[in-house]
Amino acid sequence: MKINVEIDCTPAEARTFLGLPDVAPLNDHLVAEMQRRMDENMARMQPEELMKTWASFGVQATEQFRSMMNMATTGTTKP
Repeated sequence: MKINVEIDCTPAEARTFLGLPDVAPLNDHLVAEMQRRMDENMARMQPEELMKTWASFGVQATEQFRSMMNMATTGTTKP
C-alpha cells in the first residue's frame, strides 16, 4: 500500500506544527552583530593601513614569510 500526503504550508507554519523554536530573532541579532563588526574593521582593510601593519613587522618577518612560502612550494622542511 502506498499513501501520499501533500501538505501546503509555510516554513514558519511547519516549524510551529513540529514544535521547533522560532530562531528568527536570534538570526537577526547575529546578522546585525556581524554587520557591526565588519563596519568597524573596514578601516583595517584599506591598503594604506595594511601597508602600515605589514611594515611594522620589519624585514625579519618578511624573510620568515618568504622562507615559509618557499618551504610550502618546494615541499621541504628545511629553510
